[in-house]
Amino acid sequence: MDTRIKFLVLAAITTTPFSALAQDAHSNDHGSVSKEVIELQRANLTKNTDAKGFGPQSPRDLATRHGSNSVIFNKTPAHTNLNLCNIHFHENAEHKGGQFTTYAGNGDGKGFQTGFKYSGKLTKAELSPLKEEVCKSEHGGLQSGDTIEVHYVHSSALVTPGPTLGACLNDAIKNPQLRVEAQVYVLVNDPKARDFGELTKLGTKGKFQQALGIPKNTGKPIQYAGSTTGPAYNEQGSPFQVSWSVRPKVAKVNIESVGKWCEGNVFKEDHAHGVRNLVTDPALISNIEK
Repeated sequence: MDTRIKFLVLAAITTTPFSALAQDAHSNDHGSVSKEVIELQRANLTKNTDAKGFGPQSPRDLATRHGSNSVIFNKTPAHTNLNLCNIHFHENAEHKGGQFTTYAGNGDGKGFQTGFKYSGKLTKAELSPLKEEVCKSEHGGLQSGDTIEVHYVHSSALVTPGPTLGACLNDAIKNPQLRVEAQVYVLVNDPKARDFGELTKLGTKGKFQQALGIPKNTGKPIQYAGSTTGPAYNEQGSPFQVSWSVRPKVAKVNIESVGKWCEGNVFKEDHAHGVRNLVTDPALISNIEK
């Protein structure tokens, strides 16, 4: 283990009280772990990926343009030349940037109640709560004012839309090129806001499966080389190479339409996923080209 790795791990361990580590081990949806727990997870990610050959990781702070990860892979073609294979979303944005820079807090240490929220303002009417949360899970549901990051996942394999990352693979190509078109939405109590059913509408364009409603007015996407995300990779490297396009502006979506989508869709998605910690180690992120 080189000196830099030892320093990161020892610093995280020696500054983390046992009570905080215990809180992480026994955390629940109503608690929030200390910053030392997150620092320890980041240190473990660095340790567990050191000299293992992992490619650049996601998510990241989009304002940090420089990284030193040396693994290079070919940029995936535009999503219009790929097959849409999956759509899912995370509660709060996994990425930080653009109009989503408000930190939600450290959360439970397992990917929930953390991430980044819409940093703009909403009206009292838009924030008016529904009688019941939508897209409920054991970690809670969604309510007016909440932020989600939607991942429109595309593959170079000959596939059709379906559940999980497995829908992006087939027997003919086990290592397809992957691209994620990411869009952050804020949920509002407004029937005139965008309809999530339309934003996730499926169809065929030419010979490709496509998501026909991906917004085109939320800014020029920030593109970079990264990986798959999710809290399962807080302390382990993701082995999947992904070309990312993250739109910097947030779109407002009618919360009731999101709830309706969760009641039934081809992806079998009925709740929000947790978020992975921002990857901050320069050795684990790529350069973002201007």
